[in-house]
Amino acid sequence: MKYFLTILFVSILIALGIGFFIKPEDQATGDLIIGLALMAGFFVLMPLFIYHRWKDRSVKDYMLNKENIEKMQDYQKDKKI
Repeated sequence: MKYFLTILFVSILIALGIGFFIKPEDQATGDLIIGLALMAGFFVLMPLFIYHRWKDRSVKDYMLNKENIEKMQDYQKDKKI
């Protein structure tokens, strides 16, 4: 998944570069390529990246509940000593 995300990111950057390179010669085609690259980045790359980063994590670890607040306070007390 890591390599797929890297390849997808690089290909989107290349598509953006090509779109900006073509835009002075052919306005419509350049805008189309830039738009498609941005859509791929927002609707394909970002959800895959977020899923890849959060797939093995528990949301409970990041919620502020009484247990986690006590852990943070104990950590701060141990750190000062």
